[in-house]
Amino acid sequence: MTLTFDEYQEDVRRTVRTSLSEKEALCLAGLGAAAEAGEVADLAKKHVFHDHPMDKAEFRKELGDVLWYLAYAADLVGSTLEEVAKENVEKRKARYPNGFDPARSMNRTEGA
Repeated sequence: MTLTFDEYQEDVRRTVRTSLSEKEALCLAGLGAAAEAGEVADLAKKHVFHDHPMDKAEFRKELGDVLWYLAYAADLVGSTLEEVAKENVEKRKARYPNGFDPARSMNRTEGA
């Protein structure tokens, strides 16, 4: 099954709670993304520091939950995931034109 960002975001719209105010929806999107990212971090922590086996299926499931909230957040600000991804690629190209460079990372200006 292939799925574009646009198709995914359309499906996210099918499952959002529509009774929230704009402020509540933005809060839900931000807190939800942070909470789900925390679950991803916890799985990584347990694998690296507690010697738990890496459950890749569970890791993907949690990444999917993060993606749901990111798609929801993008929609709330009138953007698409594709636009967000393209802007991020351009930002990283400007910041690291030749790939990651620790020196550029330590000495970058805020806008780059």
